[in-house]
Amino acid sequence: MPIPNTPDRCPIALAPDVTLVAVIEISQASWLVAGIIPGVDRLPLKRLTPDPFALIGLLDRWRDEATKAGKSINRMTIAYETGRDGFWLARWLRARDIEAYVIHPTSIAVSREHRRAKTDRLDTELLKRSFSGWLRGERGHCSMAAIPTLDEEDAKRAHRERSNLVADRHTAAPG
Repeated sequence: MPIPNTPDRCPIALAPDVTLVAVIEISQASWLVAGIIPGVDRLPLKRLTPDPFALIGLLDRWRDEATKAGKSINRMTIAYETGRDGFWLARWLRARDIEAYVIHPTSIAVSREHRRAKTDRLDTELLKRSFSGWLRGERGHCSMAAIPTLDEEDAKRAHRERSNLVADRHTAAPG
């Protein structure tokens, strides 16, 4: 399903009783997935190996929990911050009819008054609050990156590799 690019607010109205909301804190070794399940009071948090099929299984399990609680899920949304893994996961999820968004990490407001604790659990809570506000259409919570096609991403990769090669030549010791 094509999703319009409106980075500062969600283009689709949020219906909280039928929408499963999830966020992922992605690291090299694992994914920490947090969710908001309609009809379920607990706020689930699950650590997974970096496996998109395990993620789909978790989302299906959470959808089943909502169904048992009397809620019918007709929309699944998921977001994560841009980073090392890029956009492949968002494209993969969208191909499976799951709304996937990639958050600009610098767009999430954090307190600058004093050092804040930094853990994956706290990061997922902040991502969940920001993503939920964005889904409600409220401005200022976060902004989304446009998800490039595979061809667009490959075109950028070639430019980056050339730039790195030129930088390496300039920093190499004279022969």
